Amino acid sequence: MFAVFESGGKQHRVREGDVVKLEKLDLDAGDTVAFDQVMMIGEGDDVVVGAPYVEGGKVTAEVLEQGRHAKITVIKFRRRKNYHRKAGHRQAYTAVRVTGISR
Repeated sequence: MFAVFESGGKQHRVREGDVVKLEKLDLDAGDTVAFDQVMMIGEGDDVVVGAPYVEGGKVTAEVLEQGRHAKITVIKFRRRKNYHRKAGHRQAYTAVRVTGISR
Protein backbone atom coordinates (compact mmCIF):
# COMPACT_ATOMS: atom_id res chain seq x y z
CA MET A 1 0.00 0.00 0.00
CA PHE A 2 1.26 3.49 -0.80
CA ALA A 3 0.22 6.97 0.27
CA VAL A 4 0.82 10.53 -0.86
CA PHE A 5 0.92 13.03 1.99
CA GLU A 6 1.85 16.67 2.46
CA SER A 7 4.49 17.93 4.86
CA GLY A 8 6.37 21.21 4.78
CA GLY A 9 4.58 22.35 1.63
CA LYS A 10 5.83 19.34 -0.33
CA GLN A 11 4.14 16.10 -1.33
CA HIS A 12 5.76 12.73 -0.62
CA ARG A 13 4.84 9.30 -2.03
CA VAL A 14 5.71 6.59 0.49
CA ARG A 15 5.24 2.91 1.28
CA GLU A 16 5.47 1.28 4.68
CA GLY A 17 9.12 1.00 5.73
CA ASP A 18 10.37 3.86 3.52
CA VAL A 19 12.81 6.41 4.94
CA VAL A 20 12.01 9.98 3.85
CA LYS A 21 13.85 13.25 4.48
CA LEU A 22 11.26 15.95 5.25
CA GLU A 23 11.49 19.64 5.99
CA LYS A 24 12.68 20.08 9.58
CA LEU A 25 10.14 19.07 12.23
CA ASP A 26 10.61 20.07 15.88
CA LEU A 27 10.86 16.49 17.21
CA ASP A 28 13.53 14.31 18.79
CA ALA A 29 14.92 11.01 17.48
CA GLY A 30 12.68 8.13 18.52
CA ASP A 31 9.48 10.19 18.61
CA THR A 32 6.46 9.15 16.56
CA VAL A 33 4.58 11.53 14.30
CA ALA A 34 1.28 11.22 12.44
CA PHE A 35 0.54 13.00 9.18
CA ASP A 36 -3.18 13.50 8.53
CA GLN A 37 -2.92 15.56 5.33
CA VAL A 38 -3.07 12.43 3.15
CA MET A 39 -3.95 13.15 -0.49
CA MET A 40 -4.06 9.62 -1.87
CA ILE A 41 -4.00 6.07 -0.54
CA GLY A 42 -3.93 3.02 -2.75
CA GLU A 43 -2.93 -0.51 -3.57
CA GLY A 44 -3.26 -1.78 -7.15
CA ASP A 45 -6.68 -0.87 -8.53
CA ASP A 46 -8.04 0.15 -5.12
CA VAL A 47 -6.99 3.83 -5.03
CA VAL A 48 -8.69 6.53 -2.96
CA VAL A 49 -8.07 10.15 -3.99
CA GLY A 50 -9.00 12.96 -1.62
CA ALA A 51 -10.51 16.33 -2.40
CA PRO A 52 -8.07 17.69 -1.24
CA TYR A 53 -7.44 15.17 1.61
CA VAL A 54 -8.62 11.61 2.22
CA GLU A 55 -11.05 11.64 5.13
CA GLY A 56 -9.65 9.52 7.96
CA GLY A 57 -6.35 8.92 6.16
CA LYS A 58 -3.23 8.82 8.29
CA VAL A 59 0.47 8.09 7.82
CA THR A 60 2.42 7.32 10.99
CA ALA A 61 6.20 7.51 11.14
CA GLU A 62 9.12 7.28 13.55
CA VAL A 63 11.74 10.06 13.66
CA LEU A 64 15.21 8.65 12.92
CA GLU A 65 17.43 11.74 12.97
CA GLN A 66 17.73 15.47 12.57
CA GLY A 67 20.37 16.55 10.08
CA ARG A 68 21.47 18.94 7.37
CA HIS A 69 21.87 18.30 3.65
CA ALA A 70 25.14 18.85 1.81
CA LYS A 71 26.18 22.44 1.27
CA ILE A 72 25.15 24.20 -1.92
CA THR A 73 27.01 27.23 -3.22
CA VAL A 74 25.11 30.25 -4.50
CA ILE A 75 27.08 32.58 -6.78
CA LYS A 76 26.04 35.92 -8.28
CA PHE A 77 28.36 37.26 -10.94
CA ARG A 78 28.28 40.11 -13.45
CA ARG A 79 31.06 40.00 -15.98
CA ARG A 80 33.23 43.07 -16.48
CA LYS A 81 31.47 44.91 -13.62
CA ASN A 82 33.76 43.84 -10.75
CA TYR A 83 30.74 42.29 -9.03
CA HIS A 84 30.57 38.84 -7.51
CA ARG A 85 28.92 37.41 -4.40
CA LYS A 86 29.32 33.93 -2.98
CA ALA A 87 27.15 32.36 -0.30
CA GLY A 88 26.51 28.85 0.97
CA HIS A 89 23.44 27.16 2.40
CA ARG A 90 22.69 23.89 4.19
CA GLN A 91 19.03 22.93 4.49
CA ALA A 92 17.92 21.22 7.71
CA TYR A 93 15.88 18.01 7.45
CA THR A 94 14.19 15.38 9.58
CA ALA A 95 14.57 11.74 8.51
CA VAL A 96 11.53 9.58 9.29
CA ARG A 97 10.68 5.90 8.70
CA VAL A 98 7.05 5.23 7.74
CA THR A 99 5.57 2.69 10.17
CA GLY A 100 1.94 2.60 9.08
CA ILE A 101 -0.65 3.77 6.54
CA SER A 102 -4.34 3.69 7.38
CA ARG A 103 -7.63 4.97 5.98
